[in-house]
Amino acid sequence: MADFTVISAVSDTLRVMLDAAIKAKVAAGAAAFLNVESLPNSPTLTIFLFEVGEDPSARNQARVRETTPPNMSIRKPPVTLLLRYLLTPWGGDAVTEQKILGITIQTLYNHAILSGPVLQGVLNPTDAALKVTLSPLSLEEKARVWNTMQKAFRLSLSYEVRVVNLDADDGESFKPVTRRTVAEEGAIS
Repeated sequence: MADFTVISAVSDTLRVMLDAAIKAKVAAGAAAFLNVESLPNSPTLTIFLFEVGEDPSARNQARVRETTPPNMSIRKPPVTLLLRYLLTPWGGDAVTEQKILGITIQTLYNHAILSGPVLQGVLNPTDAALKVTLSPLSLEEKARVWNTMQKAFRLSLSYEVRVVNLDADDGESFKPVTRRTVAEEGAIS
């Protein structure tokens, strides 16, 4: 069951995977979450979750029915999320930053579907599979994101992660009908 921590679990999955890839190829390199107050000086890829939305391709699902004898429960289907990330290289010089971009693109291309032991947090013991795709933003959209953070524009990549399921925690439990008696002349008792 993916609870409210699923969004941070997806972010951490990306951070752990990209951190390992960058550390393997760039001296003193790392991947970290973006902290706009103190930007990195060393070779780093920052991960910034800038948008969370509902995935329109998974709307209107049927309610989820679960049976745990002798009870049954019906709950809303999970809300399916689409997470959008801005990945930005930092390194002091253009060559290092472009190497970090190349490593990032290569890693996320090689691991376009994240599943199994790669997943972190609440996603780890599940059979979830997350699809990661490069989702370019227009120059204007990127500038708007950087302007919102009140920082100068930087070369960045935009990626989408879908489908992230966030389970509903409300449900209706009941005992199933086990016996019914029909009386004469159509009366039900």
